[in-house]
Amino acid sequence: MSQILVVVGSLRRESFNRQLAEALVKLAPSDVTFKFAEIADLPLYNQDDDANQAEPVKRLKAAISASDGVLFVTPEYNRSVPGVLKNAIDHASRPYGQSAWAGKPAGVIGASIGSIGSALAQQHLRNILAYLDMPTLGQPEAFIHVKDGLFTEDGQVGEGSREFLQGWMDAFLAWVNKHVSKHVSKHG
Repeated sequence: MSQILVVVGSLRRESFNRQLAEALVKLAPSDVTFKFAEIADLPLYNQDDDANQAEPVKRLKAAISASDGVLFVTPEYNRSVPGVLKNAIDHASRPYGQSAWAGKPAGVIGASIGSIGSALAQQHLRNILAYLDMPTLGQPEAFIHVKDGLFTEDGQVGEGSREFLQGWMDAFLAWVNKHVSKHVSKHG
């Protein structure tokens, strides 16, 4: 059984990326559990606070530590990742040498009403995750263009995208399992 932490890079109530994350969770087998990270209440990152991190930061780091992998679902703001997502990443990577992210297998996906479907934000995020030593699923890539029919009325993935997104989710979970197995065999 795997536990996946889901980090959605949007705070908007009707966020397409929140909807995508919730729909993706429904594509996973029942032995996988998902926890959505709370990032809205994180203070702005300030290195002066590294020695005394705020409770919301400690909560985020604990959630990361308890997970087997991390699913990032990000919109694209001004051709990059949203500030709220970068803030969460920065907090959990500090203090220097105590990153909660290190070694956690990751998947990156995102949705946008634009035709490039968050491709540039995803690329920027991949660069950040490489620095943080997070093995990140490379293929398949998924740049989701939000349009009518992407989600059903009950929050499922629509018929036109279901097969593709099921394949993506299956590949992501196999990626996590591969890295968890490596970690267990090395340290178990």
